[in-house]
Amino acid sequence: MEIHFTKLHGNGNDFIVIDEWEHTVIPDEMKVQFAACYCDRRFGVGADGVIFLMRSEKSSLRMRILQPDESEAEMCGNGIRCIARYAFDAGYVKESCTVETLAGEMGVTMGYSEDAFTATITMTTPKFDRKEIPATGKGDYIETIEGYEVHAVNTGVPHAVIIVDSVDAVDIETVAPKIRHHKSFPKGANVNFVEKTGENSIRIRTFERGVEGETLSCGTGATASAAMVHKLGLAGDVVNVETIGGPLVIYLKDGGAKMEGPATTVFTGIIPF
Repeated sequence: MEIHFTKLHGNGNDFIVIDEWEHTVIPDEMKVQFAACYCDRRFGVGADGVIFLMRSEKSSLRMRILQPDESEAEMCGNGIRCIARYAFDAGYVKESCTVETLAGEMGVTMGYSEDAFTATITMTTPKFDRKEIPATGKGDYIETIEGYEVHAVNTGVPHAVIIVDSVDAVDIETVAPKIRHHKSFPKGANVNFVEKTGENSIRIRTFERGVEGETLSCGTGATASAAMVHKLGLAGDVVNVETIGGPLVIYLKDGGAKMEGPATTVFTGIIPF
């Protein structure tokens, strides 16, 4: 048996895409083990997650994202851009489509400008109430953890947002896991350190739940960080977010959020299985 796959990335946040449009390639009971094996960067293909592209009964397509720790994420902003590019290039969708995720249906508009592919995702409405993050307690989330003032928001998955003077000064691999696993987050949280660099611009570093390490970019993290600085009155309706892997633009209007960014196809391959 041969498994065909495509490797894509959104600003360095990389994924193995398995096309199950016509038929199941990896049985459901084996998907988590497959992700754990082939996300490994030494013994596998190497990726932050495996995305399975499927048909949907209610949307243009459906995505499931399995992570290296064998968990399944509700959704992934950079991953949606990647699966949108794959589906667009394969002819499954046109310039606009919808994607079914565990966090709900996401709208996508996309296309090429010369050779550059860009997609704009209508993200889930940012949720600040503790019950919707989820986090313990009532109302907006603000806690002091490891000496940092931590805010939280759900932009499809739970995110902790910490505003700092310099993201480069943070020992992220030491501090972030303690926040990610803090008892006030029943389902854990991605952890974002945010540095304000201009009137409407920020730099972020993100430690991702499920990957259990820092990633080069996180779409839901960029959206969460932008939504939080906007909520705190530190930025306007359009926020330029610089991740390690490159820029994203977050548009905030009437409580909603859109994310704009690239998606790149790296290579295709075959796994003997």
